[in-house]
Amino acid sequence: MITPEGLEDQLLGIVVAKERPELEEERNALILQSAANKKQLKEIEDKILETLQSSEGNILEDESAIQVLDSAKIMSNEISKKQQIAERTELKIAESREGYRPIAKHSSVLFFSIADLANIDPMYQYSLGWFVNLYINSIQDSNKSKILEKRLRYLNDHFTYNLYCNVCRSLFEKDKLLFSFCLNVNLLKHEKMIDDSEWKFLLTGGVGLDNPHPNPCTWLPTNSWDEICRLDSLVTFKYIRRDFERLKEGWKQVYDSMEPHHVPFPEEWQDKLGEFQRMLMIRCLRPDKVVPMVQEFVIHSLGRKFIEAPPFDLGKAFGDSHCCAPLIFILSPGSDPMAALLRFADDQGFGGAKLSSLSLGQGQGPIAMQMIEKAIKEGTWVVLQNCHLATSWMPMLEKVCEELNPDTTHPDFRLWLTSYPSPTFPVSVLQNGVKMTNEAPKGLRANIGRSYLMDPISDPEFFNSCNKPGAFKKLLYGLCFFHALVQERRKFGPLGWNIPYEFNETDLRISVQQLHMFLNQYQEVPFDAIRYMTGECNYGGRVTDDWDRRSLRTVLAKFYNNQITDNPDYKFDSSGLYYSPPEGDYNSYIEYTKTLPLNPTPEIFGMNANADITKDQTETKLLFDSILLTQSRSSGGDAKSSDDMVFEVAADILSKLPANFDVEASMRKYPTTYTQSMNTVLVQEMGRFNKLLQTIRDSCINIQKAIKGLVVMSAELEEVVNSILKGRVPGMWMKKSYPSLKPLGSYVNDFLARLKFLQDWYDHGTPPVFWLSGFFFTQAFLTGSQQNFARKYTIPIDLLGFDYEVLEDKEYHQAPEDGVYVRGLFLDGARWDRKKKVLAESHPKVLYDTVPVMWLKPCKRQDIPKRPSYLSPVYKTSERRGTLSTTGHSTNFVISMTIPSDMPEEHWIGRGVALMCQLNS
Repeated sequence: MITPEGLEDQLLGIVVAKERPELEEERNALILQSAANKKQLKEIEDKILETLQSSEGNILEDESAIQVLDSAKIMSNEISKKQQIAERTELKIAESREGYRPIAKHSSVLFFSIADLANIDPMYQYSLGWFVNLYINSIQDSNKSKILEKRLRYLNDHFTYNLYCNVCRSLFEKDKLLFSFCLNVNLLKHEKMIDDSEWKFLLTGGVGLDNPHPNPCTWLPTNSWDEICRLDSLVTFKYIRRDFERLKEGWKQVYDSMEPHHVPFPEEWQDKLGEFQRMLMIRCLRPDKVVPMVQEFVIHSLGRKFIEAPPFDLGKAFGDSHCCAPLIFILSPGSDPMAALLRFADDQGFGGAKLSSLSLGQGQGPIAMQMIEKAIKEGTWVVLQNCHLATSWMPMLEKVCEELNPDTTHPDFRLWLTSYPSPTFPVSVLQNGVKMTNEAPKGLRANIGRSYLMDPISDPEFFNSCNKPGAFKKLLYGLCFFHALVQERRKFGPLGWNIPYEFNETDLRISVQQLHMFLNQYQEVPFDAIRYMTGECNYGGRVTDDWDRRSLRTVLAKFYNNQITDNPDYKFDSSGLYYSPPEGDYNSYIEYTKTLPLNPTPEIFGMNANADITKDQTETKLLFDSILLTQSRSSGGDAKSSDDMVFEVAADILSKLPANFDVEASMRKYPTTYTQSMNTVLVQEMGRFNKLLQTIRDSCINIQKAIKGLVVMSAELEEVVNSILKGRVPGMWMKKSYPSLKPLGSYVNDFLARLKFLQDWYDHGTPPVFWLSGFFFTQAFLTGSQQNFARKYTIPIDLLGFDYEVLEDKEYHQAPEDGVYVRGLFLDGARWDRKKKVLAESHPKVLYDTVPVMWLKPCKRQDIPKRPSYLSPVYKTSERRGTLSTTGHSTNFVISMTIPSDMPEEHWIGRGVALMCQLNS
């Protein structure tokens, strides 16, 4: 186990040996001399003791004994003098060595910043040996100076940036800013320039269950106000809650601004807070603007070059490798490094027969071994693709890499590996190899441009050989635009796709070839055929979610229709910037693509402006969640306060938990009857909640016991403690829980509200309005309401469906004659227009809208009236994606509801509109 102090001493030894070899030599000589002196002294002592022991009679009359003692005294005096000189010299040397301590400390902080990256992705592995080599290279390559202070500054800057470039080469795009920010914060924390409690607040938003203070502003979201109240407990932010109420107009200007991080804060708060502390305030008010703020923070602290990662350079990576260090491409969706590698091999003179490539899979191991053995002797290159698919062969690969020896390996031999991130990939290979990521370019413009440079589109013969050139070129551009759009929709999270699919170039390639073939074979353009082949087979074949399939068909219909070929003024969106250019030569399409905006508005994706806020908030959450993975639980002085905090939170939760439901009493009060299925629903729900209630109660009691030292802190309890410290719901609870993405405080309050809903039902009878979100298993409730109707009117239940009506926004005290009233739904991606009673566009910055009470009316499917509406899926959480459970239901999707709309359904499908049972806050 490496400790920061141990590493610091090791790095100090290395830098002094390189910078002041004479000092290090002198120090080593002194150590040897000191050891020899001590040995001599010991020998003298032994000799004296021996003389005393062997002497007989009076020792003063024993001449030989006196001689021995005299010479011993002279010797020991000499040695003492030598030792004093040595100690003085050692102090001088130590003083000179200490001059280099700052660089050793600085570098030690850097090492521990990269050591925890593997928690984010299993491929981010860096060994101490690799780090030390980089450190030695920096000592040799950085600018020299006689003045120690200057020299240390040169060394610091060179090594920090050298490390950043080398690590960035192996990081995915999403983690590069995270890495710069962590480096920056760790260095500042080391210099005591960032307070630990403020850093924790930035990552978690604080931990708390209840907020007794009412929100003073109508415009401020509740979770923002809760975070501001928790911020008040930090020293620098004392009285922020009081001042927020007093200065709410000033804070509203910050909240409403397009760039809130550049707007001056009201009154004294502008000067009182440093740049890092401003970030905490923006986290509370406008979390969607944290990422640009982090970028600016890194620029001001470390410099702009730390947020502009160096471009991918295969030549440089190759230069850092040698015959015993494999080169590893870490793959990401849509990236294929093979073409670039083959070109590079040709440039280096290793093309053709000098490069052998193999895609790993079942039974390919022995073939790979033969290729490697041959290449080691002959000095050629071997490429093993898709290592993540050959899990069982990975130990063999590790053995091969460990046995590579510079004496028996041809110096020109290189082993290239490609793999998606995989926990089975050998750690030693990753630590000693040269790792690279090369992701597909981001952005609509770059994506379309890349498609046009791809084979077969870039082949002039293919591009000009269709017998309907006008239609082909128009539809081809539409298809490439569609390909870019479906990939870029991923960045909007669940608003874009419920499941982030890995559409890739092969999907596009086969669709392009089919388009070419169909246009050549038919007189008219067969739109149905090309829509089916592209939307249902090539791209649709990857899509496993029905609602995503609906989105895919809707997006494709925008590009594969007769308007694109027949109407020269047809535009892809209302901005008028995007269209399929008129028929021209190959370069005219490339030139048009270059004129497209670099950062497209959400409109072209079918979204409204709020989608950008959702995307930015998700980006912020991902950044903080990933950083939390790299933070080991604090030890030492701070552990005491964290234990106290966990103890308090556990006690607070325990004090609020009611007793378990008495299921037997419920069965007596609400027995199973033919006419009222809801009795069964209530009893079953109570049983489910009891299991979760017991889990939470037991874990809170055991945590308190473990902190007091009465029981052993097991790994499961440790996980609960760490989750409470981060304000997250523990995994132990989630195994027994309904789906929820809420932080700990909100989760507990929501859980208590669900228990109260069931208790009120038990105490006061069936409620007039059911809280749809309050159920553990919502489908049972919906089936129960249909079953009541079916039995009342003796209609087979499998003929029934629901008709949906959104009611006036008021309280209801009387249940309907048939069906059920439900509350608790939220609209995501749109709002409910209470005047017109239709779906409408969301207000700016209002991401979700509360839906008034809805009436679910069971009736025969054929009797459900047809009216202009949007068929909206209902999900339990905003994550939207779920898995199929053993009951045959999704763990997230509940049911689809028809909502009145005066716009075409495609409009809302593009927006990704859905109903949610609960929010994330």
